[in-house]
Amino acid sequence: MGAIEDVHADLDADVSLEEFREAVEEKVAQMGGLADEETAAMLIAHEIDDEGGEVNSIADVEPGMEEVKFVAKVVGVGDVKTFERDGEDEEDGRVLNVEVADETDSIRITFWDKQADAGEEELEPGQVLRIKGRPKDGYNGVEVNVSDAQPDPDTEVDVQIRDTYRVEDLSLGLSDVNLQGKLLETDTIRTFSRDDGSEGKVSNLKLGDETGRIRVTLWDEQADLADELDAGISVEVVDGYVRERDGNLELHVGNRGAVEEIEEDIQYVPDSADIEGLEIGDQVDIGGVVRSADPKRTFDRDDGSEGQVRNIRIQDSTGDIRVALWGEKADAEIAPGDEVQIADVEIQDGWQDDIEGSAGWQSTVTVIESGDSAPSGDAGADDSASAGDESSAGLDSFGGDGDDSSADEASASGDESATTDGDAAGEFVEFTGTVVQAGDPIVLDDGEETVSVESNADVTLGQEVTARGELRDGRLDAEDVF
Repeated sequence: MGAIEDVHADLDADVSLEEFREAVEEKVAQMGGLADEETAAMLIAHEIDDEGGEVNSIADVEPGMEEVKFVAKVVGVGDVKTFERDGEDEEDGRVLNVEVADETDSIRITFWDKQADAGEEELEPGQVLRIKGRPKDGYNGVEVNVSDAQPDPDTEVDVQIRDTYRVEDLSLGLSDVNLQGKLLETDTIRTFSRDDGSEGKVSNLKLGDETGRIRVTLWDEQADLADELDAGISVEVVDGYVRERDGNLELHVGNRGAVEEIEEDIQYVPDSADIEGLEIGDQVDIGGVVRSADPKRTFDRDDGSEGQVRNIRIQDSTGDIRVALWGEKADAEIAPGDEVQIADVEIQDGWQDDIEGSAGWQSTVTVIESGDSAPSGDAGADDSASAGDESSAGLDSFGGDGDDSSADEASASGDESATTDGDAAGEFVEFTGTVVQAGDPIVLDDGEETVSVESNADVTLGQEVTARGELRDGRLDAEDVF
């Protein structure tokens, strides 16, 4: 072998002999004859070794790395999105998000401009790519800005391309998600105004399958489905994408997606905690038979908005607990004797040193079996007496009969309910502005108004972004930043 071949054989990097030879010839030309082929080959080999960046798997990719190289399989390809750049004479930018995975994890890789156009035409799920790029913290977790990506049909990556996901299969950044589940709960449709004067809509569903449950956020045209679908049926989400809110995964459905009723009987088996073992600070799922159900009560918050609450008492084989249903949860059709399951209940310090549950906007209330009457026996009688004793204090004090102390307590406790029941206090908006603070919170300015945005999105000063979500007390709790 010649000098070039000898040096190339000692390389650890995945560089073909042809590519290496071209780089050596270019180096010789650059040095104007000051180096022969062997010297130039050693210089190129040194540069390649310094470049490094090879990682063993996606699980090894971390923000702050200068550059990484890895092999992964394409599991989802998004649509090219356009955006305006700051310069007046600059053409619109284009970006394409692609989900890739290996045996250890999945990650989003991002193509820009011409690469985005090429990726939209050429990439499809199932392809294996050799990827080079720079990792960063993105809105959906770690992302890699791609500098180069080449198909590698000869390498096997043992990742299954799913036609249908289960709840436990979902991970942050996934797109093109199809998921079947039992519809546990529907939400009201809320509207918000965009900067261009158009009106947007948003609503939520809760779905469950044999592996868990998830909140589904429906945008614009899809939001109407919250009024068209009934809890208890089986549905399939088509072309959803996974986002994170308050540390929990959510499945979002935009205009290209859908939620359709299906005939399959999807099983959802909740994993309920024993009431006897509950402690203050727990956030748990509980289930049992409704022993008593108080009338719904309304109250005025300090900000002038009206809230509502309803108290029920649930009993399982280990004990019983009072649960406050806040906001729209208070409208649930629940009667004594019903078997219910309530997910994501926050356990709090209650009245007379007892504990109680609080079911706010994040909770799910499901009637598993309807009963015609309250359970008979001493337990029901005891609870009736207890309910009468409690009617003038604790959560039952909301909406009292005009007593000044009761009204004051309702007003003070109204603040607590505003944080527990987020849907009743906020307004869904879409706001576009320039990033004038990239920290926590993000601050956007559109020239007329400044808004603080609660989000972990990766933005830079001077960047123009759009945030949409719930606006409370001058802060926007972003469900989407783009």
